[in-house]
Amino acid sequence: MEDEKEAIARQLIELANEISAISDFRSTVKKQYCNLARRLKLLTPLFEEIRDSKEPLPEASLKALLSLKAALESAKDLLKFGGEGSKIFLVLERDQITNQFQEVTNQLEQALGEISYENLDISDEVKEQVELVLLQFRRAKARADSPDDELYEDLLSLYNGNSDTAVDPAVFRRLVEKLQLAGINDLTQESLALHEMVTATGGDPEETIEKMSMLLRRIKDFVQTENPDIISSAKEVSSSCGQASTEGSHKTPAIPDDFRCPISLELMRDPVIVATGQTYERSCIEKWLEAGHTTCPKTQQPLTSNTLTPNYVLRSLITQWCEANGVEPPKRPGSSQSCQTTSACSTAEGSKIETLISKLRSGNPEDQRTAAGEIRLLAKRNADNRIAIAEAGAIPLLVNLLSTPDSRTQEHAVTALLNLSICEDNKGAIISSGAVPGIVHVLKKGGMEARENAAATLFSLSVVDENKIIIGGSGAISPLVTLLNEGSQRGKKDAATALFNLCIYQGNKGKAVRAGVVPTLMQLLTEPQGNMVDEALAILAILASHPEGKVAIGGAKAVPVLVGVIANGSPRNKENAAAVLVHLCSGEQHVVEAQELGIMGPLLDLAQNGTERGKRKAAQLLEKINRFAEQQNPAQTVAPPAETPAQTENQLQSRPPASTATVDG
Repeated sequence: MEDEKEAIARQLIELANEISAISDFRSTVKKQYCNLARRLKLLTPLFEEIRDSKEPLPEASLKALLSLKAALESAKDLLKFGGEGSKIFLVLERDQITNQFQEVTNQLEQALGEISYENLDISDEVKEQVELVLLQFRRAKARADSPDDELYEDLLSLYNGNSDTAVDPAVFRRLVEKLQLAGINDLTQESLALHEMVTATGGDPEETIEKMSMLLRRIKDFVQTENPDIISSAKEVSSSCGQASTEGSHKTPAIPDDFRCPISLELMRDPVIVATGQTYERSCIEKWLEAGHTTCPKTQQPLTSNTLTPNYVLRSLITQWCEANGVEPPKRPGSSQSCQTTSACSTAEGSKIETLISKLRSGNPEDQRTAAGEIRLLAKRNADNRIAIAEAGAIPLLVNLLSTPDSRTQEHAVTALLNLSICEDNKGAIISSGAVPGIVHVLKKGGMEARENAAATLFSLSVVDENKIIIGGSGAISPLVTLLNEGSQRGKKDAATALFNLCIYQGNKGKAVRAGVVPTLMQLLTEPQGNMVDEALAILAILASHPEGKVAIGGAKAVPVLVGVIANGSPRNKENAAAVLVHLCSGEQHVVEAQELGIMGPLLDLAQNGTERGKRKAAQLLEKINRFAEQQNPAQTVAPPAETPAQTENQLQSRPPASTATVDG
């Protein structure tokens, strides 16, 4: 019991410290969020005294502290969104945010109220402080901050209006002022916040988020029209920045600090956002990561992932600044500009690449095999090599080798393309060279490693939306399903991730169902080792919205498995299982089956304690069950918990499986 007491106290202290670190909140919710964070910080002394106490912790108090831990985790998520989330979303979805805030407040107040402080070895001073916090939570339940109705109405009018309709400039000015979106950094961070919400949907965003993104673009256009100086500077410097005229006598405008990479201090040509929200030039941050660093160079915060998100808003602003100031826009990697200016590979490697390109052109099978293998390794090494190899003309030559009868050459070629595709601009070059049919050929006919790397390549290429259509129409889906059934653990994961990505496009869902993906997914769901449950449920959740997918999943006797997942699965899997059942339970047969299997208890628990999306899906499912019960017997209904808003989701189908397409190992 003592070990358990110390462990829960330590976890509570860590949560309180994480909450204390969230210090900046969006202007639209600043007051209530600051109040919540301040109250939670006051609980730290309680947790420290519990940790240091020598007295045993009563069972009831331990349960109350576990409930408090869950409430603190919910509060941390809410506060984090209040600090990093979309300002536009926070205003337009104010009812949802208010419900979440009230729910968290209720959880905290209830958990604090259940602790028997007289049985704890804590000081009177700390007891008084906790009682004060508890009193503040009870007061907070009884009152809510007055929302800014004018801000809400202004945003709503733009959100619901036609993009071609003229809007009173005064409306835009109020929005820019109240949302604090007058600067480049503000616009960029808002764009990032909305982009992350899209990413969280697995690339299949709700219509609401898409409309919010369009609304942000209108605000950005107004800001630039109203204040052209936002992207220019009156100050001039005599030194050339490398992108202006080469004549030494010409002076060029000073590059705004926001347009410079924090690493190189040069004008960014391909700005990308890292996990901390900072923006860097892609090639510079890639070198930093490849050197083994795990922190953000500017803030020194740990990077929770190495994902690099293109900063399209900033790239657009840089281009407009260049045009306004007579500066040649910076060329992005993969453009027609010479390798000397867009890549920084060494002279020795540059010469080696040229030699390898000559071997690829030679027509000698042994030279081609050797060259493809060496290019595969060079492309694996760093971003500069990927750029230089593509610019040297390797991609069409590698594509030609995909149909060679030599299996080793075929494997080298497809893996080299995989490694090259990690560079965003190489994706377009690979697609335009007609690589997809060749990659699909390797996926069907190659050795197992070549097939698995072909699947990873298709996943990498399908990140671009238009490529989903090209790949789906190339016959790739059926061999991906085969690999999902036959491959190694890595191959199955790459096939699953590729299939998920492709099925985000509605036109590919029916193809996947007709290729027999549903029985394979059900088999993966029921494997004893359970290594592919996450991926299988994510794909089922996105297929369930398709008529053919719904029929196939229902016919595969999925309901018992899905009910079992809702009862015993991970939080992420519970929400995906509920998402599938929401679609299946539009028919009487599956509603009855789910009820007979005892879904109500786990479903009510999910509606109360699940993830935010899990709660929404549970509420939708309970609503369907209620509707069916009312039709059978109006007296027998089960209402969703009062604290769970029964929201409607338009197209948010599932969360994606973890990305597994990586540079060849």
